[in-house]
Amino acid sequence: MTSSPPPVCPAHTTTAGLTSLSEVTASADPHSVYRRLREEWGPVARVELEPGVAAWLVMGYEELLTITRNEKLYSRDARNWGDFQTGVVPPDSGLGPMMFWRANVIGADGEEHRRLRRPLDDGVSSIDQRRLRRSVQAMCSDLIDGFADRGRADLVAEYAQSIPLLAIASLFGLDMAERYELLAGLAALFGSADDSQAGNRRFEEVLADVMNARRSALSDDLTSGFLAHPDLRDDSEVLQSMVVMISAGQETTTIWIARTLQLMLTDPRFAGRMRGGRLGIDDALDEVLWRHPPMTHMPARYALRDTELGGQRIRKGDALILGLAAANDDPRIHDGDPSAEPGNRSHLAWSAGPHACPARIPARLITRTAVETALHRLPDVRLEIPADEIALRPSPWTRCPVSLPVTFTRPLSPAPPHGA
Repeated sequence: MTSSPPPVCPAHTTTAGLTSLSEVTASADPHSVYRRLREEWGPVARVELEPGVAAWLVMGYEELLTITRNEKLYSRDARNWGDFQTGVVPPDSGLGPMMFWRANVIGADGEEHRRLRRPLDDGVSSIDQRRLRRSVQAMCSDLIDGFADRGRADLVAEYAQSIPLLAIASLFGLDMAERYELLAGLAALFGSADDSQAGNRRFEEVLADVMNARRSALSDDLTSGFLAHPDLRDDSEVLQSMVVMISAGQETTTIWIARTLQLMLTDPRFAGRMRGGRLGIDDALDEVLWRHPPMTHMPARYALRDTELGGQRIRKGDALILGLAAANDDPRIHDGDPSAEPGNRSHLAWSAGPHACPARIPARLITRTAVETALHRLPDVRLEIPADEIALRPSPWTRCPVSLPVTFTRPLSPAPPHGA
């Protein structure tokens, strides 16, 4: 890292010459981009979110812990975003669904955040893990049976993408048609492109219909649990709690499954250690979280006053993006070889502080079951294209493979359900 003083953007507003965050996620080797940014800026780098809109990308492990743990200085409430207040970011920006303020747990700090977080924590703790595991295992086998006779499949569209959707939506009592409508809306939302706001509106409309239908016939699903929860004061808060839990769980779990399968197909060391039993499933999943956290970049924190972070002058209202993948690769805390540290869960894939992911246990259960089922039933699965031809979905936030086309011989029979 250079010892010279870090640069400061002229007038703090120009984005000329800045690296685009979308270009980082689209890079074949984002860690090389992080290294270049560290050499130029240090652990906190100025980047472009969309043309004319800049933010700070926090790439340092300790710096990221600082902003996630200090909500009195770094707020999650996007109403503090200076560029939105001054009109630099227009109301119809594609960044809106991921960065604009919502009246939910993500946009709150302090006691308001704790009140809105309790229904999520209670909902997660109410999940019957044994029942969920059996259900997910059956879903995975059904999906594999659906493409078994073809001898080929797309393990993103026909497997990784469907499993969280089926599992999470079933917890909320959604029917099949509603589940696939949600999926289309979520794809647009996380893309942060021109269709993101329309996708977000449709996503919320579907959930509102489910919520209204459930009101007259409560059951044991999470929608009913949110409707009855004393900490949720009105329908808007119930809806937004559903939005948070489903959107975050679907996208991140899809990416975790897809990235694990991708490494199995393209990294001989990783695949050999998994299939040879030298790397347990959970250790393998944590290696993926070190190397490819589902949220590559997490929006956002907003500075409540002028301050300093990582050698940079942060001004009141500045947006700070959590560089989760970059922080995991911070050379000050990690040697870059996650395979040398099986069992190490000090990665920041779940973020940290009060807003850390509340659903890491069911997410791991779903992902582990999906990977174990694929390992057992598709022992000779092979990637149908060169590894360097695997494309990624456009997004400044995530690096999800568009598809994983594979071939295989006849799948093995399903394993007996765990806990049966």
